[in-house]
Amino acid sequence: MNHDASLSASPRHTRRIVLLSLAILGMASAVFVVRRPLMMSAPRCMAGRWHGCYDTFNGVVLMTLVALPLAALVVWALARRRRAAGVTAAWRMSLSEVGMVHGTVPLVWLTMMPGAGAGTVPARVSLVPLRDLVTMGPLGIVGNLLIFAALGFFAPMRFAALASVPRILALGAGCSVLVETAQYVLRLDRVSSVDDVLVNAAGAVLAALASRRWWRTTPKAPSDQPRPALAPAG
Repeated sequence: MNHDASLSASPRHTRRIVLLSLAILGMASAVFVVRRPLMMSAPRCMAGRWHGCYDTFNGVVLMTLVALPLAALVVWALARRRRAAGVTAAWRMSLSEVGMVHGTVPLVWLTMMPGAGAGTVPARVSLVPLRDLVTMGPLGIVGNLLIFAALGFFAPMRFAALASVPRILALGAGCSVLVETAQYVLRLDRVSSVDDVLVNAAGAVLAALASRRWWRTTPKAPSDQPRPALAPAG
């Protein structure tokens, strides 16, 4: 038995448990702080009513939290199916796929909510960099950083082609441009700002850097691998 390997694996396992526990504790603390606003939307959300739930910030956040157990179940089911098929890194692939969707769709939904003057006021565009940044405020900046953070965190873990900072920057900026363009075309009473694109892309890159140690790397080509020596004849 390799005692050195066992001793080195034990601290890693303990560190993962500690990090997971801290993440759960942090999420539970955040939910406890905002429990009252979220519970205001609970009756309408539980009744399946659109107005007052899916068209409000509190309702969308509440339903995102409620759907966490379902997302975890999907991760488990996908990982189990892949492991049965002999797929390597089954858990990482499954967690990345579900994490990208569950962590991005609700935030994009929030940015696409129409304002009070949707459809009546003219579409607005702000193309001067950093002009709107000073008016966002801390909450607005944090919100824009988080919109594509899950995409930036999980995409390079799932796709080797995206495992680089420039590509994640391009991915975050491209997705943000699509959102801002949709806001303009649909006349949602929102300002399509270049600063939103910059902050969204920065959030994706920062999240990608946080997951860099788990990025999926491209496997070596068969020609790069050493060939076994041929046994002598006779």
